[in-house]
Amino acid sequence: MTDPLASPTAPPTLDAAHEHCRALQDALGHFRQRHLHRIAEWGGHLAAVLPVGGRLLAAGNGGSAAQAQHLTAELVGRYRRERPAFSAISLHAETSSVTAIGNDYGFDQVYARQVAAHGRPGDVLVLLSTSGHSANLVAAAVTARRAGLRVWALTGPRPNPLAEAADEACCVEADSTATVQETHLVAVHLLCEYFDAAVEAQVAAGRPTRAAGAAAPVAARRRMS
Repeated sequence: MTDPLASPTAPPTLDAAHEHCRALQDALGHFRQRHLHRIAEWGGHLAAVLPVGGRLLAAGNGGSAAQAQHLTAELVGRYRRERPAFSAISLHAETSSVTAIGNDYGFDQVYARQVAAHGRPGDVLVLLSTSGHSANLVAAAVTARRAGLRVWALTGPRPNPLAEAADEACCVEADSTATVQETHLVAVHLLCEYFDAAVEAQVAAGRPTRAAGAAAPVAARRRMS
C-alpha cells in the first residue's frame, strides 16, 4: 500500500498548510492594528450593560452561528475565572422559533422577528458573517437599531451590507472564509477577556452587579445606549 505522506501530492498539501497559516497571521496582524481597540471598547460597554440586567443577543449562519453560540456560552457560563452568569442568547439555537418564523415569514426574518421579541433598549446584538451579505442578519440589524439596541458586526472585508447596517463593525481583511472565521474566534475570545477584566474592575471598585435575568430599569438601559 502506498504511503500517502510519500505520494506526489504531499508537498502541495504542505504548501497549502503553510499558506493557510500565513494568511491567518496576516489577517491577525491587520486585526490587531485596526480593531483591537474597538474590541476593548466593546468589552467595556458590555460590562456596563450586562451586570445591570441588560442582555446580549447573537446570531450567525453556518460556522458563524457556531461562533455566535460560543460567545453566548462564555457569557452565560464563564470564560477563564469564576464570575456571575450574564444573559446572552443565540438566536439561531432557538430551533422551533427559527423554523416557525422561516416557514411563516421567510428565512430573511428568522432573526429580526426574535430581536423584536427579546431585544430591549440598551441591549446589544452581535452579528457574525464571513461575507457580510446575509439578508437575515442585515434585517436583524435594522430591526435592532430601530428598537434601541446597540448592533455590532464581525464580518469579512468591507464594503458589505452588514457592516453598513451595524452601529460598529470589525471587518477582517482576508480572502478565505476559513481565515475570516478563525480571526472571528480570536475576536470572540478577546471580547470575553476585555469584558471579564472590566467586570472585575467594577467589583474591585465596589460596584454591585445584578443577578442574571434581572431587568434594569428602562431609563438606565437607555442611558447605556
